[in-house]
This record gives sequence, C-alpha cells and structure tokens, in this order.
Amino acid sequence: MNTTNTGKMQYHFSILALLSIFFFFIWVGFADDNTVKFDENYVITWGNDHVLSLNQDTEIQLSMDKSSGAGFGSKLSYGTGFFNMRIKLPDKDSAGVVTAYYLTSKGNKHDELDFEFLGNREGKPISLQTNVFAGGVGNREQRVILWFDPSADFHNYRILWNQHQIVFYVDDIPIRVFKNNTNIGVGYPSQAMKIEASLWDGDSWATDGGQTKINWSMAPFKAHFQGFDISGCPKTDSNNNNNNNKDCFLPEHWWNSEKYWTLDSKQKTNFKNVRKKYMNYDYCSDRKRYPVPPPECLVNS
Repeated sequence: MNTTNTGKMQYHFSILALLSIFFFFIWVGFADDNTVKFDENYVITWGNDHVLSLNQDTEIQLSMDKSSGAGFGSKLSYGTGFFNMRIKLPDKDSAGVVTAYYLTSKGNKHDELDFEFLGNREGKPISLQTNVFAGGVGNREQRVILWFDPSADFHNYRILWNQHQIVFYVDDIPIRVFKNNTNIGVGYPSQAMKIEASLWDGDSWATDGGQTKINWSMAPFKAHFQGFDISGCPKTDSNNNNNNNKDCFLPEHWWNSEKYWTLDSKQKTNFKNVRKKYMNYDYCSDRKRYPVPPPECLVNS
C-alpha cells in the first residue's frame, strides 16, 4: 500500500474518531438531563408523607390514599420555555384519580397550562385533558384518549410556550396548539408561571363525569415522575414582573427561535391524526356551552 492511501485511511479514521467522540458527548448531555436531582429545581408543596424519592433523587413517587394526595413544584417561575416531565401513571383501577402536570401563576387573573390525566377502570383507556387559562379565563378543555398504556412505562409530556404559540406534546407528537391571537382579542398567557405536579382525588368529575367513583381498595395510588431539568427563562422574585416579560422572548432562548413559531410538516400531519383518531372532547365543538364558538377556535384548529 502506498503512502498516499495510508494517509487517506488515517485521515478518514481520524474524522470517524472525532465524530464518535462528538456524538458520545451529545449522548452524555442528553443522558445527564435525566440525572438531574429533584431538589435542584423542585420542592415538595404538600402531602410530604405521601412523597418518596427514588433512584438517588432522580425519580419522585407521589401516592394517594383516603387521607391525602401529594404535590411538588418548581422553586422558580418561568416566563417562557420548553418544559418536559417524564411520567408513569397509577396502574390498574385508577378511576377518579387525577394526575396533573401544569404551569401556573398566582392570583385571581392567573395564567395556567394544564395536563390532567383522568384515571379509569382497569382495561379502559386513559383520557388526557388539556386546558389553557389566560388572565383568569379558562374553560378551554380538550381531551384525547391515549393510544398506549401510560401506566406501563414513562412517557414524555411537554409544553412549548413562546410568544407565538403554546404546544402540548405527548412524546414528540403535538396534541394541541394554542396560538397567540391577542390581535383578535383572545387572551394569551403572559405571566411568569411555576411548574407543578400533583396526584389528587377527582372523584366528583374525572371519570364518566363523576359517575364512576374511586375504588379505595386499590389505594395507595402511585404516580412516578422523572426529568427534573428545566428549559425555561427563569424569573426570580426580584425580576418577576408579570407585565414585563419581554426578556423571556429574546431569541437567545432556543425555544423562541423561528423553528418553534409553528409546527413543521411532519408535526402537522401527526397533529391532524391525533385530532381525527383520538380526540373525544373539544370545547370548540360543544354547542351547549358555546352556541357561538370562541374566536380562537377557528385559528387554533
């Protein structure tokens, strides 16, 4: 073999080695996301004796029985972000049990973005309800039937929130889009919000409109949470001015880049598929509640 070919082989080997090292560190970076300890960014907010830390504080179990449920929340509030939590729901008969993961501000005219998992009898599908509050105005419920068993393993539940749109994701699939339509008078969340999660008694409404009750013989009910890293624009108490959130709209935050202003073509296809196959309630189609559909319904669909 001549020296020219040997040099080319060494060059190609060096490139491959560098690429391998590069992708290794990318992989390590993603792996580290799931090793962030709970108390780095979160605190228990209620039901302390119903909270269990697992796997060196990288997993939290909330439990619920007749005496109490439990919850936790972020230490800081955030003005925008791409928020993610890995959740495994209570198994078997979980009718009437609500597992919640959401963003919320405080006060009467609060903003809120909700994931609420509505338990069901064993073998029946779980409904995932989302809701959007802006300036204290909510009643924007949508529900989808999950197309997998959310109690069998962890799945990613994500909320993208920037100045252009709010998107709810199950793993990488968008299930709801709420666009910024303040130009037509529709409220849009703009207050800094904390991240919260809880397990609680929704017996009065969660399953079959409250007709199917909690089977307390199955207690304690247990939900598991992982992924305590936070991709958000923090607003500390000193700079948490809800009327001046513009610093959180800056393009230096990656979730504010143009890529996240709208769904791409693949996401749009997946979004339409979810709405067609799995949506079982949409406030926009509820003529008893809204004889005239709210204005955002025409542009968010």
